Amino acid sequence: MEGKREMGSYKFCLVFTRKFRMTEPGPVDDVRAVFDKYAEGEAHMSPEQLQKLMAEEGGGGSTLEEAERIVDEVLRRRHHIAKFTRRNLTLEDFNYFLFSTDLNPPIAHQVHHNMDAPLSHYFIFTGHNSYLTGNQLSSNCSDLPIADALRRGVRVVELDLWPRGTDDVCVKHGRTLTKEVKLGKCLESIKVNAFATSKYPVIITLEDHLTPKLQFKVAKMITQTFGDMLYYHDSESCQEFPSPEELKGKILISTKPPKEYLEANDAKDKDTGEKGKESDEDVWGKEPEDLISTQSDLEKVTSSINDLNQDDEERGSCESDISCQLLAPEYKRLIAIHAGKPKGGLRMALKVDPNKIRRLSLSEQLLEKAVAAYGADVIRFTQKNFLRIYPKGTRFNSSNYKPQIGWMSGAQMIAFNMQGYGRALWLMEGMFRANGGCGYVKKPDFLMNVGPNGKGYYPKDNLSPKKTLKVKVFMGDGWLLDFKKTHFDLYSPPDFFVRVGIAGAPVDEVMEKTKIEYDTWTPIWNKEFTFPLAVPELALLRVEVHEHDANEKDDFGGQTCLPVSELRQGIRAVPLFNRKGVKYSSTRLLMRFEFV
Repeated sequence: MEGKREMGSYKFCLVFTRKFRMTEPGPVDDVRAVFDKYAEGEAHMSPEQLQKLMAEEGGGGSTLEEAERIVDEVLRRRHHIAKFTRRNLTLEDFNYFLFSTDLNPPIAHQVHHNMDAPLSHYFIFTGHNSYLTGNQLSSNCSDLPIADALRRGVRVVELDLWPRGTDDVCVKHGRTLTKEVKLGKCLESIKVNAFATSKYPVIITLEDHLTPKLQFKVAKMITQTFGDMLYYHDSESCQEFPSPEELKGKILISTKPPKEYLEANDAKDKDTGEKGKESDEDVWGKEPEDLISTQSDLEKVTSSINDLNQDDEERGSCESDISCQLLAPEYKRLIAIHAGKPKGGLRMALKVDPNKIRRLSLSEQLLEKAVAAYGADVIRFTQKNFLRIYPKGTRFNSSNYKPQIGWMSGAQMIAFNMQGYGRALWLMEGMFRANGGCGYVKKPDFLMNVGPNGKGYYPKDNLSPKKTLKVKVFMGDGWLLDFKKTHFDLYSPPDFFVRVGIAGAPVDEVMEKTKIEYDTWTPIWNKEFTFPLAVPELALLRVEVHEHDANEKDDFGGQTCLPVSELRQGIRAVPLFNRKGVKYSSTRLLMRFEFV
């Protein structure tokens, strides 16, 4: 395989200069084989031949117009001319197309799920404590994280409302050292950014600690800010919720009715721990870098820890039942999705009322208990009602939990700390790259089916594979454009390897890796992996690139997570993201996906 070569120099011990060949490799053998097959042995591939390739290798759905558009765009970019003497691709042109993340992406960028089902039939991109800029104890509150989350596709934002003096309302995180932000700024930020990325509905979950007088004020502020964008709906008197399509451009409020705040006195959730379980780090290695908080941050506010162990929805502040009844109607009228925990324990909380729709919130630990004891009931509940899962109170550094158990249970709102980062958040971002990144992903059919006993079907661990995904990692490129030459090694080019695996049902989870390619910015691995999948509908393909370091911790070289159900078959250019979820401008992998 030939390509352009030039020499790269690295200083060694400030005296010697080490020179390495900096290679721009030509097409890998598989690319050559595909080109030869569809170009029928000729030196050029026509748009008609490209369209045939896209239809046969990529699973169909392509048109001649699309193929002509790709040919024209490749020629424009590579040869810098507006009018072409030819309208076909050479092998090098074809290789350029395949390795272009915008022309040949691994998943589609358009909304393509059925958006006409009730809202409860979808997983919804959900944030937790959306106003925090950092850790849960001492970081500031601001409207900026709310705007950022909405622009990333988040469709559910959370606001904690507290009195600010006697006549005003602020957003802050309980009795901690966080700096408050005015409610008006947060509402305005939501209004401006709600539909910048997705036109599908935004849900605001309110956790209020307000007097009836301030609840009345909040109702007025919300009404004045959002106007016709507000959706008024009494979920306690309907049998089916409207669809995302019907709710386009709408803002929905979800909270407890005022009277329930009087009665809310739930027991505190305790941290049950996860002893005896194999952690994600055991399999994939240490997180690439520490999360945003530091030990000193936590030590400053140790006295606040007990305050945060309470259930997120353990609230109550009405001065009297009479005043609540006098002032609550304006506030209650705003509530589109009623929240609350019925009396009688977890089993009663999961009971389905045919004439009402409500939202139930559980901590990550309580969800595990619910699934273990009443797995089928949890799924049956989520077929009509909304289930929101929130992080345990001891996640002071804004870390997150593995979302798979929530998705396997049909929970629509897996609330995540979007201001953090790490592998759990990468999985969440991967799931919501599906369906054009609109923030709504249709739940698979098996989560909506009802068994003969009227209960939902909960997947077991001993399921047989439904399909098999074959993944081949050909090569990577772009690091030299996104990183400094000495970022990975001071004295030589990097030594890259790739971890590839599956996140999803426990029976499907696995991690594999390529060999290390030494001293090259354009590594070629040509390694194929095979993944049998029992629950492909909820499987995510995990990809991480690391730079091997014999003496220290391996360096991070990029990551992505892709929904398996959305993968486009064939050879694809896979863009990589940094640890905060921001896409690199050039760094990418060339991979092939095939279902067998």
